[in-house]
Amino acid sequence: MHCDIYKFSKHDGMYVYIARPDYPDDTDDLKDWLGVLPKDFRAGLGRSKFVMHLDLEATPTLARVDKAEVLAKLQAQGYFVQMPPQDVMRRQAELRAREAQDNIYD
Repeated sequence: MHCDIYKFSKHDGMYVYIARPDYPDDTDDLKDWLGVLPKDFRAGLGRSKFVMHLDLEATPTLARVDKAEVLAKLQAQGYFVQMPPQDVMRRQAELRAREAQDNIYD
């Protein structure tokens, strides 16, 4: 299976894999590939940036995620969300908390 991988401006270290089961025959028309994501989820992601196209059959392993889990999610729902490592999530939460506290005094 082929997929495209995106990252988002509001979430460092998080990647979203989008299934491309008909690749390369699905490239004739422009398409909103991120349209498979739930609207509420997509709205909170920020601006998307294409990272790469990946042929999962030709890729023996993936960094930080289980390839079988990725394939299962892509086949079941059309996308897979790779969350950032815990230390990155903790750092992001601390930065948001500081920003919120600083905004109290504005």
